[in-house]
Amino acid sequence: MTCREVVELMTEYLEGTLSPAQRVRFEEHLAGCDGCTTYLEQMRTTMRVLGRIAEEPMPASMEAELVRAFRGWRSGAS
Repeated sequence: MTCREVVELMTEYLEGTLSPAQRVRFEEHLAGCDGCTTYLEQMRTTMRVLGRIAEEPMPASMEAELVRAFRGWRSGAS
């Protein structure tokens, strides 16, 4: 498994949704790759910190503005 594949599967790994075969390959890669191991720990830390942040409702006007901006970005508009 390559580093790119590990990054692409990171969320599924953390959620425990990888197949047993994928999990074995993922963990074998981690055992020999300090960069991916560091990335995994950074993701775990991020998830832990974000879990402590209280959710606040977003004003409807801000949500609409973000949706417009995202749609413009996706379509390549400036």
